[in-house]
Amino acid sequence: MGDCKKERQKHYNIALVSDFFYPQPGGVELHIYHLAQNLIARNHSVVIITHAYGDRQGIRILTNGLKVYYVPHLVFHRQSTFPSVFSAFPILRQIFIRESIEIVHGHGSCSSLCHEGIVHANTMGLKTVFTDHSLFGFADVASIIQNKLLKFTLTDIGHVICVSHTCKENTVIRASLDPSIVSVIPNAVVHEDFKPALIRPSLNKITVVVISRLFQNKGADLLTAIIPRLCSDRPDIRFLIAGDGPKFIDLEQMRERYQLQDRVELVGSIRHEQVRDIMVQGQIYLHPSLTEAFGTVLVEAASCGLLVVTTNVGGIPEVLPSKMTVFADPDEDSLVEAVNSAMIKLKENTVDTSSFHSEVKKMYGWADVARRTEKVYDDVFKRENTLLINRLIKYYNSGSWAGILYVLCVVTDFLILGILEILYPKDKVDLARKWPRRSASSHLTS
Repeated sequence: MGDCKKERQKHYNIALVSDFFYPQPGGVELHIYHLAQNLIARNHSVVIITHAYGDRQGIRILTNGLKVYYVPHLVFHRQSTFPSVFSAFPILRQIFIRESIEIVHGHGSCSSLCHEGIVHANTMGLKTVFTDHSLFGFADVASIIQNKLLKFTLTDIGHVICVSHTCKENTVIRASLDPSIVSVIPNAVVHEDFKPALIRPSLNKITVVVISRLFQNKGADLLTAIIPRLCSDRPDIRFLIAGDGPKFIDLEQMRERYQLQDRVELVGSIRHEQVRDIMVQGQIYLHPSLTEAFGTVLVEAASCGLLVVTTNVGGIPEVLPSKMTVFADPDEDSLVEAVNSAMIKLKENTVDTSSFHSEVKKMYGWADVARRTEKVYDDVFKRENTLLINRLIKYYNSGSWAGILYVLCVVTDFLILGILEILYPKDKVDLARKWPRRSASSHLTS
């Protein structure tokens, strides 16, 4: 007991780096926010580094003194910054020094700022951790480029966290990683924010809820195809769809074409605090995604007492018990059959959704995620940093032509660090005032 208490006296200065954060809604954004809040509750000092969102630039202070750096940077695609490799180094170095950062934790393989943060942190001798939230293929050009970039970033990573076992297998293969440095820590939910409705909707009319970014990979095309079929077959079904994206107009056109204005409600983009209010209006949550590493929204839906209909892709089968879900293949016929099956279960009362909230509460919690992440930090902090020559050898062995490119990038990064040390000496950088640490029992708000 004494040794455990002594070890927990070690508190870290942590930088969570990603292009994806508030005010943009999404699973990665929520993961970063709640992880930060619970790490603060465990007496760690945490800052978040992301790119500027419109006029949201500079430093903002959120709940419990969580400091967010909104760095001006060129946004390239879907809120990811331009992959320039070196351009963010000067300002990242200033922030790392100013906040006395010890551990840099990057999130999202699609985030260029995350990749830069990890590479530059390694150059500065800081400890690095990466969390992967996505699945990628191996055949198309975009995936090949993305996998090469990931391999470069993770060649000298301290530890990797994946949100599901399927995600772990995918990441290990994509980045040629040693599986022993990869852990699985799932997402979670704030249970108090996703309580079932006090008065549940009548089963005379079944409302199917969809809350998703309306992109092709999220199954928006499948959704557009199955809604007319289900509405034609079942007069007792309606759809409540929240979310925005390039496929939103397809749903509008489908609704007009089949004259389903009274049975398909398109809410558009919503804030996260509105998600529960949308969910409790229905009895079924539909998730037609084509690829998914975890799917936090599934846990949120089950916590609200909805029966989940979802495709059995990626890490989704790991998320919830079989009694809470009806699985389908990612095709029209299978999804139609799954929705019909879910409606029959509810109508015939063969599934009891009233216990879902309490069961989900026992399975997922952000406090547990923070504790497990903290253990990763402990493990990483005990390891010695890799010598430069050994780092260069590791990068060189990463591929015939890619290895040479990786070595050039690392050497260039060290040269830039040397120039920055001359122009902006470390001892001339003003250190930030630390906010009071909160105890583990502190109340967290979302």
